[in-house]
Amino acid sequence: MQVYVEKQKCTGCSHCHDVCPVAVFEMKDRNGTDVNTDVAPQEAQWKGVTEQTIKDKWSGKDDGHNHFANTNDGKSGGISVAVNGASCIFCQACLVQCEGECIVINDEAGSVYHSVYE
Repeated sequence: MQVYVEKQKCTGCSHCHDVCPVAVFEMKDRNGTDVNTDVAPQEAQWKGVTEQTIKDKWSGKDDGHNHFANTNDGKSGGISVAVNGASCIFCQACLVQCEGECIVINDEAGSVYHSVYE
């Protein structure tokens, strides 16, 4: 299993981190040197800019999350990194909980799954 986060879409909600039973995700500082340590391809790596459509959709929400904050306060903020993608058991919990719809999972058969927030 190969898992990565399309960083430019991550809201920092930390749902993926909270629901993953095998600790695939860690929340990192957006300004940190370790935000691109997963297997994300170049176009999905963090370059310091959030996708505008995602920012427009989530920046005004008052749902208790620290959307787009540079650091994680223990509940939200920062940016998600799939540091342990090889441990993924494909439970798909992250795929339906990701606000930014930024998680990508490639399975051994070559199928690609993208998160869809419900």
